[in-house]
Order: sequence, then C-alpha cells, then structure tokens
Amino acid sequence: MLPSVIGLLGAAVYGAADFLGGLAAKRLRSVLVTAIAAASGLVILLAAAPLFGASWGAADIAWGALSGVFGVFAIVLLYACLAIGPMSILSPLTAVVSAIAPMLWGLLIKGEQLSLLGYLGLLVALVAVVLVGFIPGQKVVRPSLRGVLMAIGSGIAIGAFLIAIDQTSDESGLAPLIANRATNAVITFTAVGVIALVSLRRRGSRRAATPEGVMSAPVGIPLGATPTGHADLEHATGPILTLASTAKSRREGVWLAVACGIVDTAANVLTLVALRLGDLAIVSVLTAMYPAGTILLAGLALRERIAAIQWAGLALALTAAAMFALA
Repeated sequence: MLPSVIGLLGAAVYGAADFLGGLAAKRLRSVLVTAIAAASGLVILLAAAPLFGASWGAADIAWGALSGVFGVFAIVLLYACLAIGPMSILSPLTAVVSAIAPMLWGLLIKGEQLSLLGYLGLLVALVAVVLVGFIPGQKVVRPSLRGVLMAIGSGIAIGAFLIAIDQTSDESGLAPLIANRATNAVITFTAVGVIALVSLRRRGSRRAATPEGVMSAPVGIPLGATPTGHADLEHATGPILTLASTAKSRREGVWLAVACGIVDTAANVLTLVALRLGDLAIVSVLTAMYPAGTILLAGLALRERIAAIQWAGLALALTAAAMFALA
C-alpha cells in the first residue's frame, strides 16, 4: 500500500514541478529553465546528503549519471515531437510509453509478480495515463511517423530513467540522484553556453544585414521541463525563445526555475523511495500520471478549465492506486 501512495504522491509533485517550469519558461528560455532547475536540485540534494545519507559506490554513481543522460534525451525528444504535433495524441503517447517500458522491464526482466487485482490495476492505470495526458481543444490530425517515433523515444527515455534509478542499491541513499542532477546540470549548462555563443554570432550577422531599428522575433514552443524529462504539456503554446521584457520578469523566471528544481527533486526522492519499497511495474505506471498535478494546479492557480475527460482520468488514477494498495 505504502509504495502506491508514495508513487502517486510523487507523480503529483512531478506535475507541480512541471507547472512551475511552465511558468518559468514564459519568462526565460526553456533550456535555461532546465539548467537552473537541475542546478537548484543539485544544491538541495548536496545539502540533504549528510542528513539522509549517500553511499558513493561506483555502480550506483554510474546508474545515477546514466539516468541523467536519459533525462536530457527525453527532454530533447519531447520538445521535438510536441513541436511537430498534434500534442493531443503525442502527449499521452509519450506518457503511456514512459509507463509501459519500465513496467515490462519489471515484469519480464526483473520477474516481478502481481496478483490478478494488480494486473487489472495496471490496465486501469494505463487508461488513466491516456486520459490525464490528453490535451483537449487540439485539432485531431494524423501524426507524422517522425512525431510518433520521437514521442515513443521520449517515453522510452523517461522509462529508462526509472529503470536506471531502480538498479541502484538501497544503501546508496541520495547518491544516485546527486549523480543524476550533476549530469543534467553539466549537459544543460553546456547547451546554454553553446546556444548563447551561436546567438551572439547570429546577432552580429543580423545587425550587419538588418536595417537599423528593425528587430526580428524568434519563434517556437515554450516548454517548462524538469531534469527527469517531464515537461509542462498543458501550457505548450507560444514562442520558445520569448524572453521577459523587464528585469523583474526575468528575476521571477529565475526563481520559478529554482522552485521547479526544488520541487522536482522532492518528486525524485519520493519516486526513489517508492521504487525501493515496491515494484518497478507499479511505480512506473503511477509516475506516468504526472500531468495530473499540472492540470490541478492550472485549474486552481490559473482558473483553467479541466476537461471532463481529464476528470475521468483523475478518477481512474485514484481507482488504480486503490487497486494496487489492495493487491
């Protein structure tokens, strides 16, 4: 029962982190939001390590670092597939694959055994993942093969994060998560540096070619993202490179990104505890319900309407969690 409760709570906290990341990405470049979130999470984990323990075994550090690499791949592929669209199909597809991949690993590779109620709970949970992750209002069109493959790749990368973390020993404490955040921070800040350098060079070329007083506006999609590969799918609209017009807004963006990293770190810890107490198959499918937290916060804080299909998904998510608790 306890692993199911912790796993579902972790999913809700992931959703809250994605919500904060989405707000930050309206003020800062999304890649910078991801980098700041990774760095703030790393600081929190380093501060908490003496209190909660961290054993620096080579294998545990390697698995943690590998999970960080998977997280970066998940973010890149997620951005790419949602940019292609349609999000109403590719968003839940990513979430479902992120649940199925580690679920199959747990059942087929690790040999985890569930009761009949547990297997039925997995089916209910997968339906809940689809309904919760569905973005209403999007025009339903046939997705391209490229978009589908990217969505599947992103889901597999998110699932691989869970599999890698599950390989770590119980005695490792927070060490794998610290390795994860350190890897994320190095990769994302390197990306920020490269983008900044390229931007400066392009700006210089553009100034030379553009008449004085004429500015061009960047375009794309703004997605707040967490270092695990989750992203704010509910608010994935508008220009990706939009920067805040005032210093105050930019500061707000930085603090929102810091908060995103802290909350996401809490979700990582909850997921780690759930994995060490329970089965990977169950924890993975519960974690895939992370859009629920984003949806609820959007409804409460931004007064956004929650669609009936999403309410149904939330109800099924609670039903699945209860089935796992009783299994």
